Amino acid sequence: MPLLTRTFIKTAMICFTLALTLGITLAAGVTSGLFPIYIHLLVFGWLTQLIFGVVFWMFPKYSVEQPRGSETLGWWTYVLLNIGLLLRAIAEPIQSTESNPFSGWMLVFSAILQFVAGLLFVVNTWARVKER
Repeated sequence: MPLLTRTFIKTAMICFTLALTLGITLAAGVTSGLFPIYIHLLVFGWLTQLIFGVVFWMFPKYSVEQPRGSETLGWWTYVLLNIGLLLRAIAEPIQSTESNPFSGWMLVFSAILQFVAGLLFVVNTWARVKER
């Protein structure tokens, strides 16, 4: 299993654990206002990263020289997705409790990073989706 795949999947499991823990605290009423982070940890942290990691590993070969496409694009996808997720986890509680322009722009920037990560994933994977 490639290092990038292992990194995506292990990070996904960490995010899943964090999301479950946050979900328990939300259900118990210990924390409030963190529901958007819970959803982002589940959707982008857990599901998206698990899918990206498995696709990078298991989809048909791109070529003999680059069986998984561009590993560089794969790493950029990983880094941008996780920086976006981290920025969202920091900015979301600030924006929900004391709205200010800095945290608002931080949310916008985090969404842009995650969007670009998604585009890089599509660019890197597109040619691997083919008939037998």
